[in-house]
Amino acid sequence: MTQKYILAVDLGTSGPKSALVSSQGKILAHTFIENDLYLLDGGGAEQDPEQWWQSILETFRVLLARKLVPPEEIAAICISSQWSGTVAVDADGRHLMNALVWLDSRGSRDVEDIAGGRLNIQGYAPLKLLRWIRLTGGAPSRSGKDSIAHILYIKNKMPDIYRNTFKFLEPKDYINLRLTGLFAASADSITLHWVTDNRNIDRISYDDRLIKLSTIDRDKLPDIVQAASVLGLLKKEVADDLGLSPETRVISGTPDVQAAAVGSGAVADFAAHLYIGTSSWLTCHVPFKKTLLSSNIASLPSAVPGRYFVANEQESAGACLKFLRDNIFFPEDAISDAPAPDDFYQRLDRLAAEAAAGSGGLLFLPWLYGERTPIDDPMIRGGFVNLSLNATRSQMVRAVLEGVALNSRWLLEAVEKFTKQRIDPIRMIGGGAHSDIWCRIHANVLDRTVEKVKDPLLANVRGAAFLASAAMGYIPFSEIGENVEIDDVYLPDAANRHLYDTLFCEFKVSYKRTRKICARLNRASCMLSAAGGSDTIDG
Repeated sequence: MTQKYILAVDLGTSGPKSALVSSQGKILAHTFIENDLYLLDGGGAEQDPEQWWQSILETFRVLLARKLVPPEEIAAICISSQWSGTVAVDADGRHLMNALVWLDSRGSRDVEDIAGGRLNIQGYAPLKLLRWIRLTGGAPSRSGKDSIAHILYIKNKMPDIYRNTFKFLEPKDYINLRLTGLFAASADSITLHWVTDNRNIDRISYDDRLIKLSTIDRDKLPDIVQAASVLGLLKKEVADDLGLSPETRVISGTPDVQAAAVGSGAVADFAAHLYIGTSSWLTCHVPFKKTLLSSNIASLPSAVPGRYFVANEQESAGACLKFLRDNIFFPEDAISDAPAPDDFYQRLDRLAAEAAAGSGGLLFLPWLYGERTPIDDPMIRGGFVNLSLNATRSQMVRAVLEGVALNSRWLLEAVEKFTKQRIDPIRMIGGGAHSDIWCRIHANVLDRTVEKVKDPLLANVRGAAFLASAAMGYIPFSEIGENVEIDDVYLPDAANRHLYDTLFCEFKVSYKRTRKICARLNRASCMLSAAGGSDTIDG
């Protein structure tokens, strides 16, 4: 069979990254265009859907202009995108306003209105919470960042937009509409609307009881298809514009978390990957639906047919290193305005390598923006524990890397409790996988073999391409793992076992000892801010 190729897209918050990928997962070329993000008062976060569309078209033109393969050999297009975003479109497919993206929390009060009752458990009426968990596996987040919160915010604060909306679409489903003219969602992309019965993974559908609970009109939600399926043909005008065949298939696609799982090659049951980016997650595919409230972990529909994936997230991972760069080493303030060097993170790696394992007993707690799993605590904050005058800068930097890894171990502990399986090895992707020392630290802290995936920042586009290839029948899901190259393998060092066991124990104790302090301080800070308080004394 003649080799076929896929145009795969990873539409992140920063913009679309597109790649030309073979049906066996080989990336021939990739390109990126930055997009704007609009942060608004009151927790608003928006992007322009038209800018998404035009940027994706431009990345396609750049890739096609390189003439790496004949256009007729490009068999499919597949989109992966940021999850929990909302685009309101009319019956002609025109967006009616900017998209509300996953950072937008303006619908938090609207979620509280539908979730609460006379008797509440952490803001949820017990019977409502039970129904959501039993049918979906989770429940709308009170943070207001889920898709259902976006729609409720539009319904209650922008009634004209809501009334004129034909369908509310996730970002990748909006791009699919522009590619095909079809209104649809995949069984995985629709999950964060919390209106689907997910108990039968092969037949996910809207549930009338959940629809009623949501107060959203069913006819404003798209029909549901499978992620690994052909949605339709590329619209003729788009095909002509790009110089592609009108027989080019558009695959339904999947959100970024699920695409990363496929792109890591960890597609077998209980095969795991660890993503280290701004935030972090450790996830795997499982054959069952389950919710573990004690660890804030659930299994939700995945892109792999017949499988769920373990959903969880650590709030701050690479964000901790960015904090060091922007607030400690190279802030723009009265002391220094020197820009950070381009190789800043490589320098951090070299500095961390100068310190011995354990950082001299210095602990870093990475909860700089609260935490989601394995503990759900928006008030917890991070910092150094056991800092002394003898601490060196190299120890402090290494402690940050180790602190994130210790949090990964806490999550691994919860995931293994959830799956009742020892997870080993673990594939590592994301920007953090570029750091040799961070991969090595994770292997030692986790006491697991860590496999660094080749081109770890391209896992999402690789995952989208594999999804298209499987949907077109070019590769079975069972062979995806062996088609993902591993750059390096890191084995745990038994000599560090006792050291990291001790640090991990103290890491968890540090959370128990500081959580109430953080809660009191942050509540007091919020009260002071709301009252317009100041430490300035007049007169």
